[in-house]
Amino acid sequence: MKHRLRFGALVTSVAEARRAEELGYDLVAVSPDERDPWTLLSWIAGHTERVGLAVTGLDAADREPTVLGRAAASLDLLSGGRLSLALTGEHLGEVTDIVRGVLDADQAGPLRYPGEHHRVPKAQRGPLPAHRIPIWLTGTDPASLALAGRTADGWIADLEQVSADELVTAYKIIEAAASEADRDADEIRRILIVDPDRSAAELSALGADTFLFRAAVLPDLTAWETLRDSSGPSVFRPASVRSKRRDGIAYDELPASLAATAVEPGDLDYARVRSTYMRGGAPGLVLRPTTTAEVVEALAVARAHPELPFGLRSAGHGVSGRSTNDGGIVVSLAALNTIEILDEARRLIRVGPGARWMDVAHALRPYGWALSSGDYGGVGVGGLATAGGVGWLARKHGLTIDHLHAVEMVLADGSVVRASATENADLFWAVRGAGANFGAVTSFEFEAYEVGDVGFAQLVVAADDPADLLVTWGRAIEAAPRDLSGQLIMGPPRPGQPAYAQLMAVVDSDDPETIIEQVQPIAAIAPLYQQEVVLTPYAGVISNAADGGYHQGVGEPTSRSGLIEHLTPAFARAVVKLLASGAVHWFQIRTVGGAVADVPADETAYAHRSANFSVIVMGSSKQRVDAAWAGLAEHFDGLYLSFETDQSPERVADAFPPATLARLRELKLRYDPDNLFRDNFNIKAAAR
Repeated sequence: MKHRLRFGALVTSVAEARRAEELGYDLVAVSPDERDPWTLLSWIAGHTERVGLAVTGLDAADREPTVLGRAAASLDLLSGGRLSLALTGEHLGEVTDIVRGVLDADQAGPLRYPGEHHRVPKAQRGPLPAHRIPIWLTGTDPASLALAGRTADGWIADLEQVSADELVTAYKIIEAAASEADRDADEIRRILIVDPDRSAAELSALGADTFLFRAAVLPDLTAWETLRDSSGPSVFRPASVRSKRRDGIAYDELPASLAATAVEPGDLDYARVRSTYMRGGAPGLVLRPTTTAEVVEALAVARAHPELPFGLRSAGHGVSGRSTNDGGIVVSLAALNTIEILDEARRLIRVGPGARWMDVAHALRPYGWALSSGDYGGVGVGGLATAGGVGWLARKHGLTIDHLHAVEMVLADGSVVRASATENADLFWAVRGAGANFGAVTSFEFEAYEVGDVGFAQLVVAADDPADLLVTWGRAIEAAPRDLSGQLIMGPPRPGQPAYAQLMAVVDSDDPETIIEQVQPIAAIAPLYQQEVVLTPYAGVISNAADGGYHQGVGEPTSRSGLIEHLTPAFARAVVKLLASGAVHWFQIRTVGGAVADVPADETAYAHRSANFSVIVMGSSKQRVDAAWAGLAEHFDGLYLSFETDQSPERVADAFPPATLARLRELKLRYDPDNLFRDNFNIKAAAR
């Protein structure tokens, strides 16, 4: 049997649906005879958590197909991927095509369908549902059965209306039509509405894989548990999905714990996980472990495929591009996203690598705490907290890694260890700045700090003399109190339009006069085009990411990074030349210095502590960006690896001073001698 046996119940109320869920039923279905079965099903969805949802036969004539498709996608999203769509009526072939076209929301462009009975000149697709919604068809006449064989995911019938002999005939017609359409007939679910007085032996003889019980009082499923447990696999993928598998991956050998959540190129969820925030990807397999034990199993899968690219991902921001690939394996830690308060007196928290920093900020806000954590709330904890963490409060409170107390991580050999100042201290040193090279961190323990409301300034200033602006801004930043951290963004000159720069600053104070006093020198460096200064919680500054949705990055943008102590006139002139080249989309400087420099350079793998500024550029052509960036290279001492896409050995040497790099290579030899964690800012192991 291709499918695992399932049991469901026909229900007429929310109470009956909840009872079915409590009894362990796999799904509940409502009859089309109800006044509005779709409304009832929606109400049931809101009052249940696990059980599948279906209507035994929606009349396609009652609903315009594109509207039905969008309604189905919405209900599926709201219910967490529990809907099956059972259709009845006329012209079901066209209706099915249109509904599937709407649900196929990862396809580019609008849906167009020139049918004989249903014409769609142009319709919006989506939203993308939570799972691939199965479409079941009804009807016992030969034409309906043949249609089910050619196109349906399932066929549903009522045993009160179909005899055992007619059932055998129906299966034969479905199988013949499926064969003609080059489909495997066993992939088509066979759903029967039955009375619960039938024995397990009788049910097993009916040739179906899904039974919907019709009863005033639902029976306990104990008598059928053995039948269900001995049936098909818990995870089923049709041939249309398996046909898109990439070469060299042992898909059918995945542990059961990972197979249930794994995503393959043919899966609906593939659109959600293939790419990152800025980059398009086409991995052959995305594993989504939900526990540390499953991370151990996921890394074992990666070890079993040493010839394939292997990316480790937290929440999928991935500007540097190393958390997706083409044809390889990605282990996504997005499901490990818990945020816990461990010790309120010590402000000690535990955070999963898949949590996003905006979620962390909101979780800490009721306590009056914060952690400096980049400038975009959609960034995942894992990538940033193993690289450094240059954020809005860096000059006052240092890098994110400076507040890290301990980590739990899975090493390349599958062992689970804890690293802190007193446990595996050498590994703890490496994790803070080069962590992606040494293992998969499954939890972080941070000590947060007290932060109330802050001042957030967003300014647009004239940049008629961009070189002078850079130098003046740099001096103002260095002279500013540590309460102030900020950034500057400039783009290439635009013909016929004035040049400008965006300046942003956060002041760690809730006193309006202090905020204005500290922002004023920054605002005074050039004529103002626009200004906004607000008093807001830190969570308000970091909540700049769209909630929900998924990353749909495309292409392979190039970004380069450098750390610099002072913005000198010579450096500023080189920046002007870079911008004039048109090679970069934007140029950004983030402030470091202050408390970042208080930490000794050898205390963490992030060693370039004397820098006051972190510089980033991004463009679409690697050749052009690299050529333009070369004019700035002599001014830098170090780089911030989260924004660096060049993976050459020279960039590794730029990121880590010689003594730091030598120590990292020795540790790489000890913890990952076979270089499992290689598709990152890769540190090669020292010679054996």
